[in-house]
Amino acid sequence: MTSPNNALSNKKVSVVVFVLSWYVALFWLLGNLFDVYRFAVTGALFEILWLPVLALTFILPLVALVLFIQDKFSFRSLNLYSFLLVIGTALIMIFCL
Repeated sequence: MTSPNNALSNKKVSVVVFVLSWYVALFWLLGNLFDVYRFAVTGALFEILWLPVLALTFILPLVALVLFIQDKFSFRSLNLYSFLLVIGTALIMIFCL
């Protein structure tokens, strides 16, 4: 059985992973829908942020999947939705844009 502190810690990690998943999805979709190089500032920000977001694109699904397994495959877990969001974003990027 998990202790209350461990359960609370897992909940916080799940929320962080979920928020980062939304950040990654919005970054890639907005970066492809809009001309980020139209203004120098937005182009510079995009260039600075793309490498960490690329790393998160590969790391977040793995972390979310591990946490989803630790949650015993609960459909109420944010980790499932984080996993689906990042995988869906990657598939949209590959096949649609």
